[in-house]
Amino acid sequence: MAILISPFSYTPKTSSLYISPKISNSKNGYNCNNYSSTHFGSTIFCSSQLKETFSTTPQPILIDKSYLNVYEAKSENELWAASSLRVRTFYAFHHDTLNTQDHTKYLTEREFEALTERIAGKRVGFGRVSCINATLPFSKVSNVAYDLSTSCKFSQDKSDLVVVGTLDINQCIRLPDEITGAKPKGIGADFARGYLSNVCVAGELQRNGLGYALISKAKMVAKDMGISDLYVHVAIDNEPAKKLYMKCGFEQENDEPAWQARFLDRPRRLLLWTELSNSSDVSV
Repeated sequence: MAILISPFSYTPKTSSLYISPKISNSKNGYNCNNYSSTHFGSTIFCSSQLKETFSTTPQPILIDKSYLNVYEAKSENELWAASSLRVRTFYAFHHDTLNTQDHTKYLTEREFEALTERIAGKRVGFGRVSCINATLPFSKVSNVAYDLSTSCKFSQDKSDLVVVGTLDINQCIRLPDEITGAKPKGIGADFARGYLSNVCVAGELQRNGLGYALISKAKMVAKDMGISDLYVHVAIDNEPAKKLYMKCGFEQENDEPAWQARFLDRPRRLLLWTELSNSSDVSV
């Protein structure tokens, strides 16, 4: 499952499991809010749905999850690979079109720039921002999804790894152009409230529990950051994403007014919430 977005302004992406017919304003995959340099309208879509728009959905590829590692990304190589996956997931490219590689590189550079600035604390209105990546060894991906393994590969400790899922945790009061959470109230809400965004899983590897594993890790990291109330936005008709988040302990708090969705030219979303202070961690 993956995500999508639109032109170039800074906006995190929502979590989604489907793709909007309008590529410029959506994300395919388990997309959450897309808050990056590219204004990938914060929505949640799934790469599988994105691909369903253009072709028959392929059979899911099963992976050996004993090789899966989900952790907080730190190095520039890891963040670049995460940016590559987001662009690969959030946009539908027709590879017979000229300059596709140049455009992909440009979008990846913009996403990487925005992501590194957020993590470095250079974005106004955000506290701490953390990128969570799910990775597999290159050797375990290249034989089943070669394009994914080459476009989202990075090296670490003399090993080649591939980012197969990613998301952001944003410690802030609100995300741009999104419904604002109501909890907690009062002083300290800017540190105790957090949002998931840019949630995506490589389309080829959906149905392997990668989204579940990402959110499980994100909840633990968010709790360590001091976040007590965690939110995620999801498109109102994105049933796979809603089921995933409900399974992970989220429940609906609010929904977007129809007029706002029309104004922003996107599907309406729901605002889902979970309390971390009293919730048990989701097991991977």
